[in-house]
Amino acid sequence: MLSSPRRRLIAAGLAVVTVLAGLAVRFALPSGEASDVAGDALYAVLIYLAVVFLVPRVRPAAVAAIAGSLCVAIELFQLTGLPHAWASGFPPIALVLGTGFDVRDIVVYVVAVAVVGLIDRFSRRTTT
Repeated sequence: MLSSPRRRLIAAGLAVVTVLAGLAVRFALPSGEASDVAGDALYAVLIYLAVVFLVPRVRPAAVAAIAGSLCVAIELFQLTGLPHAWASGFPPIALVLGTGFDVRDIVVYVVAVAVVGLIDRFSRRTTT
């Protein structure tokens, strides 16, 4: 198993790459379903990496459960209308909280978190 400081460093580095990829999807690709799904998947990966950074000793399945729950909670929070209202005053908030609920986003989050969790699990197994 990777040491906690090394796991944190890897998670931080991958988070930077994920943010850059997400910004590229958001601003460089044409708006549409494919870019929306890609952005949602990268968002879920970023949340997963943030959880790894905060609690590096937690097993991938637990990280996936935490990250998936956070993603779903944020998506459900959009039903309140608050993220949309906040984004009207400060547009970058939309990159963090979104603005409108879409059930497809929840599906993408769950699938993306499961995939990254499996990748994490099997990559941890090969580094021990």
